[in-house]
Amino acid sequence: MELKLINDQGVEASRLQAPDLLFGREYNEALVHQVLVAYQANARSGNRAQKDRGDVRHTTKKPWRQKGTGRARAGMSSSPIWRGGGRVFPSSPSENFSHKLNRKMYRAGMAAILSQLVREDRLAVVAGFSIEAPKTKLFAAKIKSMGYDSVLVITDELEENLFLASRNLPNVLVVEVQQADPVSLVRFAKVLVTQGALAKFEEILG
Repeated sequence: MELKLINDQGVEASRLQAPDLLFGREYNEALVHQVLVAYQANARSGNRAQKDRGDVRHTTKKPWRQKGTGRARAGMSSSPIWRGGGRVFPSSPSENFSHKLNRKMYRAGMAAILSQLVREDRLAVVAGFSIEAPKTKLFAAKIKSMGYDSVLVITDELEENLFLASRNLPNVLVVEVQQADPVSLVRFAKVLVTQGALAKFEEILG
């Protein structure tokens, strides 16, 4: 598989050979969906809590007598069918949202996403990506000169200047290869990978 190698102006300079195992895989929609759902589910934290009928602050007095009122029987105001009562199956902070995903499935899903990005002409390779100073203005100008509005930049080593200059831009994300996730790959309109990061991708996902 050949990838597009661009220069600092975003113009194609040459073509770069890449392994078909990583960038020439067929798109498996079911597998990609499973990888995306598992990644987002595993990022969730069980921090919500609700009260059951034993946790609600209430009186144990019977609201009215058992018979003779014409109303339904009621024993306690903490009943789940009462307004202000407890929940039947309350959420707890110990709730586990994680999804199990095999390592081979994750690698295959990431390869399928990268291959689809190449087919849609949304992925490009650049020899190097850096700026002189940690200035957002400089970074934004560089991205604009390359013709990008929404871009995920994947580098082999995250420089401090890049990190500081890009963190205030809403449609730009700069990460190392190890932090590249399937959700970000799908979310951004364009993906820019450095040559050093490309070699690390082959080591991790190959």
